[in-house]
Amino acid sequence: MKDTVEPYVTQDGRAIGGMLMHLRGITLRFGGVEAIKNISFDIRQGEIRAIIGPNGAGKSSMLNVISGFYNPQEGEVWFRGERRPPMKPYQVARQGVARTFQNIALFEGMSVLDNIMTGRLTQMKAGMLAQALWMGRAEREEIEHRAHVERIIDFLEIQSIRKTPVSRLPYGLKKRVELARALAAEPDLLLLDEPMAGMNVEEKEDMSRFILDVNDEFGTTIALIEHDMGVVMDLSDRVVVMDYGRKIGDGTPAEVRNNQEVIDAYLGVAHD
Repeated sequence: MKDTVEPYVTQDGRAIGGMLMHLRGITLRFGGVEAIKNISFDIRQGEIRAIIGPNGAGKSSMLNVISGFYNPQEGEVWFRGERRPPMKPYQVARQGVARTFQNIALFEGMSVLDNIMTGRLTQMKAGMLAQALWMGRAEREEIEHRAHVERIIDFLEIQSIRKTPVSRLPYGLKKRVELARALAAEPDLLLLDEPMAGMNVEEKEDMSRFILDVNDEFGTTIALIEHDMGVVMDLSDRVVVMDYGRKIGDGTPAEVRNNQEVIDAYLGVAHD
């Protein structure tokens, strides 16, 4: 049975689309430990969907389920109205899901341009031999891919470092390059794992602006994990809250902000 949920209007009056992804009853275990306990929520086309919670809540595990790094023992992942079978990460990427990582995962010895070009791998159709000889279809493809990457470089305002080895870049710019590489895959769903972690105030402002621009200008659906609650409340259309592997809140930023169970989880308050 396909998901056919109607479009949704956010608290600020912005219309977002129907359901892009639906996670149903997801349970993930590592040995006897349940990292995720029977969680369900959806991600709608065109929205910015935040996943938040204290350390150890299971947020990164949930992102790993979405991106195919983990296959849950129970539950279903539905994408574009179809139930997704167990998949490898590269298969999920080919479906249109790209991500960044909590710990930066770039090729330090390669230039910014070459790192971003690796994000085009899922779009390349020419065979290995043709690519090695750089002839025919492979030559035409690379010219097209480089043009696309140059547009992303301009969009993220990193023209001045395009030929710089990543190892020479400060932390904030490395985060931006990782975002560029994910965008190079032209994802329908972009997963951002703590995109502001370790950044100063100015770098957070820049990254927040780029995230909003990606969502607005490219129409990319975004699901992000972030600990900075100011950023979450400013950027997100909806927020799902996890604590010890359970879902304890789900709604608009205002609804989540006023949820007593969410407040208690962040303050460490226990009730009898």
